[in-house]
Amino acid sequence: MTRGFGQPAAANVDASLPARIESEADIAAALVALQHLDPRLRPVVAAAGEVPLRRNPPGLKGLVFTMIGQQVSRASAMAIFERLDASLDVTDHHAILAAPDTVFRAAGLSRAKHKTILAVAASILSGELDLSRVASSSSEEAVAELVRVPGIGPWTAESYLLFCLGHPDVFPAGDLALQVAVAAAFDLGERPSARALKEIALGWAPHRATAARLFWAYYRTLTRREAAPVGIGS
Repeated sequence: MTRGFGQPAAANVDASLPARIESEADIAAALVALQHLDPRLRPVVAAAGEVPLRRNPPGLKGLVFTMIGQQVSRASAMAIFERLDASLDVTDHHAILAAPDTVFRAAGLSRAKHKTILAVAASILSGELDLSRVASSSSEEAVAELVRVPGIGPWTAESYLLFCLGHPDVFPAGDLALQVAVAAAFDLGERPSARALKEIALGWAPHRATAARLFWAYYRTLTRREAAPVGIGS
């Protein structure tokens, strides 16, 4: 594996890849492994406090929720999703495609997100997007399939894998809060680009999803603001 800038040599520890992150115990075990892989993370773990699990449902409901949560506040995301969920069956792509535009407007969805949700439902109907296949694919294959849908970018795809599928080794390097938190933790002077942060995160494989959760928690301690994607019911 190629080392990125600021990336330490991995220690000789067991960093075997868990099948899925399903529990707080999985998070705790991965945090221990991460501190062996990269000792610089020890003070980050100490400062971050609780590193929440935040699992959301897989499938269409979880993907819709992830799309709604992009670039809006936690409160807004929950309110919009709850209104939409009360108005139609968000687990059914047929129901989404059949719903009138007024349902989406009443829920508070932007035109862009409404269009993306329709594109997802249409892609499922045509077979171009298969969320069961996404769930069983590697992270690279899953992200590639998701971003083929118009309107879905890497952040949405990676966040879906992380929070809805419990994928253990995905890191949304384009997330602004993660860039800020890593820059502060490692005294980089300026926040790294998505490409640079992706290189740094290579050193945290195969536990990059827990590393992302850790740095969202660390960001919370730095700013007193919650930046991690909201969880349904959290």
